[in-house]
Order: sequence, then structure tokens, then C-alpha cells
Amino acid sequence: MAEEVEKTKKSVDTASLELIDKAGTDQVSLAFDRAERMKPCPIGAVGSCCKNCGMGPCRVPLPKGKEETPEEKKKRRGICGATSETIAARNFIRMIASGAAAHSDHGRGVAELFLAAARGKAPGYEIKDEQKLLALALEWDIEIGDRSNNEIAIDIGEKALAEFGRQEGEVLFLKRAPLKRQELWRQQGVAPRGIDREIVEIMHRTHIGVDQDYQNLLKQGVRSSLADGWGGSMLATELQDILFGTPAPVLGQVNLGVFKEDEVNLVIHGHEPLLSEMIVAAAQEPEMIALAKSKGANGINLAGMCCTANEIIMRHGIPLAGNFLQQELALVTGAVDAMVVDVQCVMESLPDIAQCYHTKIITTSPKAKISGAMHIEFDEHKAMEGAREVVRIAIENFPRRGKNIRIPKEKCDLIAGFSHETINYLLGGLFRASYRPLNDNIINGRIRGVAGVVGCNNARTAHNEGHIAMVKELIKNDVLVLQTGCSAMASAMAGLMVPEAAKYAGEGLASVCEAVGIPPVLHLGSCVDNSRILIAATAMVKDGGLGDDISDLPAAGAAPEWMSEKAISIGQYFVASGVFTVFGVTWPTTGSKEVTDFLFKDMEELYGGMWAFEPDPVKAAQLMIAHIDKKRKALGIDKARERVLYDMEMRREMESA
Repeated sequence: MAEEVEKTKKSVDTASLELIDKAGTDQVSLAFDRAERMKPCPIGAVGSCCKNCGMGPCRVPLPKGKEETPEEKKKRRGICGATSETIAARNFIRMIASGAAAHSDHGRGVAELFLAAARGKAPGYEIKDEQKLLALALEWDIEIGDRSNNEIAIDIGEKALAEFGRQEGEVLFLKRAPLKRQELWRQQGVAPRGIDREIVEIMHRTHIGVDQDYQNLLKQGVRSSLADGWGGSMLATELQDILFGTPAPVLGQVNLGVFKEDEVNLVIHGHEPLLSEMIVAAAQEPEMIALAKSKGANGINLAGMCCTANEIIMRHGIPLAGNFLQQELALVTGAVDAMVVDVQCVMESLPDIAQCYHTKIITTSPKAKISGAMHIEFDEHKAMEGAREVVRIAIENFPRRGKNIRIPKEKCDLIAGFSHETINYLLGGLFRASYRPLNDNIINGRIRGVAGVVGCNNARTAHNEGHIAMVKELIKNDVLVLQTGCSAMASAMAGLMVPEAAKYAGEGLASVCEAVGIPPVLHLGSCVDNSRILIAATAMVKDGGLGDDISDLPAAGAAPEWMSEKAISIGQYFVASGVFTVFGVTWPTTGSKEVTDFLFKDMEELYGGMWAFEPDPVKAAQLMIAHIDKKRKALGIDKARERVLYDMEMRREMESA
């Protein structure tokens, strides 16, 4: 019984628990096991350790069990004299810099491929969404006339790449935000100039002996995060949609049960869909299918892992094998013939685990090699050749499978692919596409508000538990939930991303879902696609009735199981955009009361949004609901409006008045 309790702490997903048990039998070490052995440093975890020079690391922990005197606080400094708040702020914004760099470099890679495809130098790639191409050209004042799509795309690609090196002015997509929000950013001096510039400036400011005012440091963190959310990430989403097609609702399946014992199983893992698009095409070629059958397989089964999974299910219906903490478990099935990875959230343990089975691990990015893995470098000029080589390696490896195979039965249906354009269409139709029906249902109280629940898995807490508990609490209280990334997959595994999940929702939200035919929890894509949530929030403001800024909306954000620095950058650009944002598991500045108070209180006065920390996902959801109710009250929509059925006499009185 005690053993069962211990396993339950690791995950709430039955398929994952089954394979965690198998890994133990196979003597394979997993992230769950390493998390038990490796206790977090209590000083570093709260942001009280500085290692930004060779004199350190300097540790400045808060004293335990007593109130700190001003004299004691003065002594609690690093060797260079840095205070605890300076150290905590430096650590916090360095996390933002790393997260913003990861997402924005993703955007840069997409822009480079986009430009190469427009110039005819990337065979196999073509413009899939002409309407979005032309819309972006109009937005950026690029001439359309009688020019070809490729000519227009060249101008867009060049302008997109220039956003990274921009040295003055503002990133172009900032103009998408509500006018009041734009003016606030300019008044606060945080409107980002160029994507790379803001990230580099964080690294400069946090070097020893530079910026030593925690509020000034945090201000640069805000500016860099905005360069991510309204810059690099938004560029990635928009250009991917134009190049690969804007997602529309598609039925798919999720969880480790999507693997097939009689087919070649190839897992596509990472974050950038540049190569995965070609792998999807290569796996469908008759020659590849014939090769697979010649090796004794009945076909080729592709499955996605992490955010690449979200990209390829949205556009092709390719099943989701799992989220971050399931990548090792996929190998433990013994049924994966190859796993191809690019960048971000890829565990270095994969090649070691693969040696216990027969799986080939293939890296593809020059930025992300792993010792013990094969490397086939992605080249956009020869993308299909590289994709075919990856698929061929998986096929050739199929006969080498051993008998130690266990594929869980668990898999669940989901509807993925709710882009901003799709939501607009579903709510208003082809000729009246609008967020007006959503706004109206928030105003009349059927929908209490909207929540973005995003982020990672974290081995320090039970896998998927926080996401599912939070989302169920929100929809039960009539809050419509938008999700991306690993968080979206967690809800999908719990059956919350199909229309039938309206049974878990409150009466008002359920009635809207049934009328429109949508789930109460919407899959918006990968973690870079959090920009879709920003666009949706802006559309709600522009449609009217809910204030004139994002900070006026009855909306909140959360990342209940965050672990990556990308999540900190995402959270900061939501806060800076005016959204109350709650994180779970741990918080990286609690070693400094001043910095934590500034993030949790003072930021709301500056930006209309602020951070909060609550490890209990249900309590965190209740904080979000309380915030939504506060915004409803401020808008004057907190009280249900009495519905009056007018008779003819009452109508005559109204007309004569």
C-alpha cells in the first residue's frame, strides 16, 4: 500500500504509472527517481545565491526563525556588496533572458526558413495560408498590388528578421495591443526596441558591478519579456501559420497508448516544426511505407512529444504521445524505434535509456547535440532528404525490437487547433466573425471569465495533477480555459478537450459550449503559441463591453507545474500585459521580501497585472476566480441581470416614454 502511495505521487496518469513501474523492473533511472535523490538547494531555490563572478557563489539566505534587524540585513551581502534583493532580481531576470532567448530564437529559425522558402531556396516548403500572408502584409505596410505571394513573402521575411536586430523604435507587433496598453508601456519605458537587444541588455545589466537597483533590474526584465511575447513568439506563430497552415479544429488522440506494436513508431520531440513538417510528408511516401512493410511492419506510426507534438497534431492530426515528463517513458515501452529531437525540454538521459532498449535517438540542431545520440543536421535547403533519412533509420531499426515491450492501453480523444482565427469563425461565422458572442456571454454571466493555463511539468510535484485539478476547478466555476504546451496535453489526457467535457463545467459555461459545439477547455497550440492568447485577449477588448485594456478583462493566467525559464518569460509578459498570473510548485525570489513584494503587489500599480504564488492548484484556481470576480465588479457586470418578458402594454409604455 505504501509503495502505491509513493507511485501516485509521481503522476496521476495511469499509463505513466504503469511505465514508471516497468522502468523500475528494467532498472532504468527516470527523472522521477532523480528528483527523489536530488534535493533542491534551499538557498538557490529562493534566489539567494549569486554565481555571476569568480568570487562566488555568494549565498545570502534569510535568517530562520527570527526577525532580521537593519544591521543584520546590511551584513547579508555578497562579496561585491550586492544585497539580497539585487541578487534575487538578477537571478529572476536572467531566467527571463534565457526563456525569451529560447522562444525568440525559435522565431528567428522560422523567419530564416520562411525567407528561404519565399526565395525558392527551401524545396518542399510553400505558402499554405495566403489570406494570412496578405493580412500581415497589409499590417506591415508591404505592397501587395499584382505581386506574387513569394515576392510579398520575401518582404515579410526580411522585415521579420530585422525585428531581432532592431536597435531603436519598437517591435512591430506591439501595435496589436490595445491603445491604452501601448501608451502604458511607453510611459513606463518598457516598450521593447529589438528582440535581441533586450535580452543582451539583461545579460549586461546582471554582470558584476552594473545595475544594482532591483526595481530597475525588474523593469528590464519586463521589457525583455514583452520582446518575447509580442515579438519573437508572436513572429514564430504568425510565420508558421502562413508557411504550414493556420490550425483549425482537428480530432486526435493523446497518451502513451498511441504507439502501435505492429508498426514502426517514430517519435518527433522538441519545439520547432521546421523538420517535423517534412517528416510527416516523408512518412506518407509510398516508398517509405513499402520499405516498412519489407521489414515486417504494417506501416509507419508517427507520434509527437512536447510542443512539436502540439504543432503536428494541430495541422495533421498526428497523435500526441505525451508531455515533458513522459519522454523517458516513451522509450520504456520498448516500442519506439527512433526518437528525433530538435531543441528545448529534451532530456540528456534519453541516449542512456535508449541503450536499455533498441531505440535510436537522433539530434538535428547544431545548437543541441547530446553525447551518445546520432546527429543528422537539419538543412532547410535539403529538408526532405534529411526527413527521409530519419524515417529510414526508424524503419531499419524495427526488426531489432526485443520482446520487452509494454504499450499502455490509455489514450484519449481531444480536439486540437483552436487558433484565434478559428475561435473568431466559430463564434461569429464566415461573414460575422467576431468575439462579440464571447463578450456577450461574459457580460450576461453565463461565462464568468477566461483563464490561460499553460506551462510545463515539474518532477517536484505529481505529473499532471496540478493542471487537471486547476482546470477542473475553473470550468466548474464557469471559467473558459485556454491552454498551450504540456499543460494542454495534461487536460487532454483527462478527457477535458472534447465537447462531452461540458459535463464537468458549470451550468452557464456548459450551455455556451453546447450551443457552439466546443469543449470547455480549448487547445491553442505549443508554448510559443501563447501569443494566440494575447491576440484573443486584445480581440475581446476591441469588441467592446469589457473595458478598454487587457487589465480590465475578467481574465487570469497560471502555470501550476512550471519548471523552465521560458515559463518565467511567458508569465512576465502576461503580467506586463495586464494579467493576474499565478505560478505553482516553487517561486524563485522568496529569498528577498522586497523583490517578492514588488512582483506580487507593486507591479499591479505599474502594469495592471501582477504575479502570485500558490502551490495548491485548487487554491490557485480560487485566487484566479476571485480576481475574475473583482474585474467583473469593476465593470459593473457582477450581478445577474433579471430577464423580463415584455407584454404589449409594457412595450407601449416604452415607446411613449
